[in-house]
Amino acid sequence: MIVVGGGPGGSAAAAYNSLNGCKVLLIEKGVWPRDKVCGDAVGGKSLSHVEELGVLPLVQSTPYYQVDSILFGSANGSEVRVMLPKESYEEKGLMSGYALPRTQFDYMMFKRASEIVKEGGGSVIQGFEVKEVLSEGEGASSKIIGVSGMFGGSRSGNPVMTFTSSVTIGAGGYNCPVSRKITDLHDEPHKDDQHFCGGYREYWENVEGLEEPEGPIEIHFVDEVIPGYFWLFPVGDGVVNVGIGMLIAEEKKGKRKGSWRGLRKTQQWLINEHPRFKDRFKNATLVSGSSKGWQLPFGSPRKNAPSHQPRRGAMAGAMTVGDAASLVDPFSGEGIGNALLSAKLTSKHFDRLAHKDGFPIDSANEYMEELWSILGKELTNSKTLQKMMKWKRLTSWFINKANRKKEIGTIMSEMIASKDAQTELWNPWFLFKTLVLP
Repeated sequence: MIVVGGGPGGSAAAAYNSLNGCKVLLIEKGVWPRDKVCGDAVGGKSLSHVEELGVLPLVQSTPYYQVDSILFGSANGSEVRVMLPKESYEEKGLMSGYALPRTQFDYMMFKRASEIVKEGGGSVIQGFEVKEVLSEGEGASSKIIGVSGMFGGSRSGNPVMTFTSSVTIGAGGYNCPVSRKITDLHDEPHKDDQHFCGGYREYWENVEGLEEPEGPIEIHFVDEVIPGYFWLFPVGDGVVNVGIGMLIAEEKKGKRKGSWRGLRKTQQWLINEHPRFKDRFKNATLVSGSSKGWQLPFGSPRKNAPSHQPRRGAMAGAMTVGDAASLVDPFSGEGIGNALLSAKLTSKHFDRLAHKDGFPIDSANEYMEELWSILGKELTNSKTLQKMMKWKRLTSWFINKANRKKEIGTIMSEMIASKDAQTELWNPWFLFKTLVLP
């Protein structure tokens, strides 16, 4: 097996399949330590896998921020702090969540995966850029057989090296070469601006109100950002991940109207001039070199999808996981949990003995179908919440109501821990009696 990408999803896929007896080649384009732009929150869904793979003790031995709640802010200035349901997580053997820089978290996942891969007779290489995903056959009937590339990239002058395997796992992020190859071969879209989010992140020190080692992460739906949001996620040692995200389709719409100044400039304005935030940043310091942008491929269901939801993520000879499979939650922007879940699922659908001559299309379809059966309802509900947030008055009313009515805060809290609670949220009578009745 080849795994392209050494982030959390790729590391987990390599580890889980190695534990299943596979000989794995784990390929990482970067060289550690390397940064990954993200909100840096690692929620309860992720921690079960982190613990299962033996990474949790490493996380707990490094600086981190213990997340005990989420503070939601609306356009009219109202706020509600939703406590995370520790009891619900503890019943499942989980923790409510951590926040720590991805440089730390990804390295710990990669380090542990490397140990597991090597113990299983596999290999790990860093600094290797995949330039081509190899296939046999034509179009939709073809199969992926491996990858080629070189150390140091195309300008290095290093020789091209080729690796082949029964299955290739794509875990290279939103622009993963394996996922692009899959959609190209099937003549299906890879990127959809209605389901891709632009993001911009900076690290700041000494942001007022977020100095403690435990507390909330903050999500603000403010006029200048809706239908996106502005976030403040502490990551430990007095450092806060400060970022902004918006659907690319909405960014383009704002640019056409002349009302959108861009992610970076909007964030600068929020920090320096917005009355709710400028005083909190008065004594704060920007961490040099931390300003970076990136894209998030959401897992929201596509209208008239040509084949599988949220998009085709597997074929004969290949599967994709995490961002490469477009599995980011469209409401929260969290992607690590679904990356680790999909990574583990690849080890269920690839059988090293039965598939020694190649991973068949039937197994690829079964992987995609099971993945959507697990995540589809959750991602669909999150898309509905994302659309609701476009309506400023509705968002402000809901947060005001949640601030006054304890039951709504409980609902929001349980939604984070329980997918059954997410389903109940869309029951009309439940909504009426909870939101409308006094």
